[in-house]
Amino acid sequence: MGEGGYVEGHNLAIEFRFAENQYTQLPTLAADLVGRRVAAIAATGSGSAVLAAKASTATIPIVFTTGGDPVREGYVPSLNRPGGNITGIAWFSALVGAKQLGLLHELVPKAALIALLVNPRNGESAREPSDVQRAASALGRQVLVLNASAPSDIDAAFATMQQRRADGLLVTGDPFLSSRPNKLLRWRQAMQSPPSMGTANLSLRAG
Repeated sequence: MGEGGYVEGHNLAIEFRFAENQYTQLPTLAADLVGRRVAAIAATGSGSAVLAAKASTATIPIVFTTGGDPVREGYVPSLNRPGGNITGIAWFSALVGAKQLGLLHELVPKAALIALLVNPRNGESAREPSDVQRAASALGRQVLVLNASAPSDIDAAFATMQQRRADGLLVTGDPFLSSRPNKLLRWRQAMQSPPSMGTANLSLRAG
């Protein structure tokens, strides 16, 4: 922004809006930004944020970031020609769950049951289990899908993993889950579990 001559507090103001995992609030937050006549909207964190921004305006430029497929998720009609007032960056992380399962299988070849932690409120990551389950079936392994959209859900998911004797853990890319790497790592250390994989923060802090 500085290279373009924009300085926050001088000729640039940035309005932040956070849904704090309350996805139903996103349309209201997006409408508020439109009502303030902002010059552009950056929609990040989840597909729901992108769709809420897209539904709120057909004229204000929208820039999104996503780990999913923008065409499959309905953000744009085409990658080459997104059209309209929306464009963005996609790294397709939601499509690499099967690859992560393969890597975990290499680390723990005898792992028969792999847990997959998912935030069901995030549409992008909620579609990942089907891909992981297909990959697991090809390897002769089983996947235990566990939903978590609140801190207490994570505790319940870990209790289920212990009860079912899961051999490893995959964590889907999601703002709510990735913002709690310490909680995930404390569980892993307490249970002396096999390696866990998934979110960037978890992998980084795990060393």
